[in-house]
Amino acid sequence: MDLKIGLDIGSTAIKVVFTDGDNILWRGQSATRPGQESVSRALMGNGLAELGLAGEAIVNVSVTGYGKKLFGRPGAVADEISANAAGLFRLSGGKAGMIVNIGGQDMKVIFLDARGRLSDFRMNDKCAAGTGRFFELAARILDTSLEDFGELSRRAGKTLELNSTCAVFAESEIVSLLASGTPREEIIKALHASIARRASALIGKEMNHPIWLDGGPAQNPGLVEALEDELLTEVLVLEHPQYTVAYGAILVAR
Repeated sequence: MDLKIGLDIGSTAIKVVFTDGDNILWRGQSATRPGQESVSRALMGNGLAELGLAGEAIVNVSVTGYGKKLFGRPGAVADEISANAAGLFRLSGGKAGMIVNIGGQDMKVIFLDARGRLSDFRMNDKCAAGTGRFFELAARILDTSLEDFGELSRRAGKTLELNSTCAVFAESEIVSLLASGTPREEIIKALHASIARRASALIGKEMNHPIWLDGGPAQNPGLVEALEDELLTEVLVLEHPQYTVAYGAILVAR
């Protein structure tokens, strides 16, 4: 078997996808930490072991993501935006028109034409607010697992608004709301709405349908609902949205 590997070295997580050229055979991820190449190779080793294969089966490793230059001698290097576009268009069955990707350190809006080619993109990387890192920060302050954000958001009794547009000030605002007795459910719902407003501002008046939410935070149904409420349209999510870019790296290289 000839294995092609897509490796997405992100700022918060490292994701790996194995394919045989047509089918996804294995997915795995690990938290990003110092020694990204060693972490990546260990993750790839886990995949080989679970598939019962030796390293000789690997014919190519395509690397993308924030830390793509930290992996020595890859078979190919792909930029994240092209990989995201190619991966999601293929996995959506050629339906995607626009992608909202919330990464660890930035938020991207990617526009595709009818053939899946990148037509435009916009990025907000000037502030952590609205990124995966901000979600992690909020989870620590609220002493709540990120996996519970969606369900807790749905339990919110009323809607409030986070006014801060900076991650540092938003942290202080969340702490103040907690101190004043505001239920964490309402704070989480407000957090989702705040991020949805940021995405909407980045999109502007242009929307290519269908719209797909991508990246690890896309697994949060509360965020999906907030984005649908803000954009007044359906927002779709892949079954494994955190692996789209790693998969797309293989396609871009090929």
